[in-house]
Amino acid sequence: MFDILVAGEINPDLILSGDVEPVFNQVEKLVDSAVLTIGSSSAIFACGAARLGLKVAFIGVCAEDVFGRFMLAEMSRRGVDVRSVIIVPGGSTGMGVILTRGADRAILTYPGLISALKGGDVSDSLLKQARHLHVASYFLQTGLQAGLPALFERAHALGLTTSLDTNYDPSEQWLGLDHLLAHTDIFFPNETETCSLAGTPDVPLAAQRLARKVKTLVVKLGGQGALAIKDGVRAQTAALAVKVVDTVGAGDSFDAGFMYGALHGWPLDRTLRLAAVCGGLSTRAAGGTTAQATLEEARAYGAG
Repeated sequence: MFDILVAGEINPDLILSGDVEPVFNQVEKLVDSAVLTIGSSSAIFACGAARLGLKVAFIGVCAEDVFGRFMLAEMSRRGVDVRSVIIVPGGSTGMGVILTRGADRAILTYPGLISALKGGDVSDSLLKQARHLHVASYFLQTGLQAGLPALFERAHALGLTTSLDTNYDPSEQWLGLDHLLAHTDIFFPNETETCSLAGTPDVPLAAQRLARKVKTLVVKLGGQGALAIKDGVRAQTAALAVKVVDTVGAGDSFDAGFMYGALHGWPLDRTLRLAAVCGGLSTRAAGGTTAQATLEEARAYGAG
């Protein structure tokens, strides 16, 4: 029995740090560091949840190429069960190149097989093995979009709860979510996504609007912390004070912390604090998974 089943995208990240703004006309620049690490919102979330002690299974699509083998090996090494991953012979696993400069970053993504997973690939027999279903990168997982409301409905019928982290919409259209949110138990947008989806730059107003559409809304506010609204109850927490090395995947580690508290029946404020601590601690090193916290580490920083 798994605590969480993640239906998501699979791609590594190449993270370049320093003076990373490229100059064309064949100008060569030196950067401070280059790290090949686990990428994709879904995979980083899965590793963070496993790091906290949750039992996590993953279904997605990748190829039997260098990037695919790297991802499956690294996820397995971090305790994520990848036996349900679909391997496409002759395909190409996706790839992200992240240019990071302080707390800011730019992301170049080669989709590869990111969009290949479909709702029908997630069988009832697999769902029955889990307590919760998590989906991330909605706008990149285009093959999953049409069937996702039905998948969430099937999950609910089998007794699972559901969560969604859309991540950014590259088209900036922010369309097609209302029906899905009606079947979403926990929604994890950041500040930009919240305002874009609600159609207002006013964060409190945007949160109020979105909270009417889901059972639990959790808004990540970066350096301002986070807020959550559940059944009309509101909680807010400050960000963890930590020296930031890399913010890649911090939101996914945040999600993992929140899901730990939610699956253990913790009160909303305690759950939100664990999430903020997990998100903050993940920024201590380059890459989304390198500095992810154990539960004991998170508690040492006042969570739980």
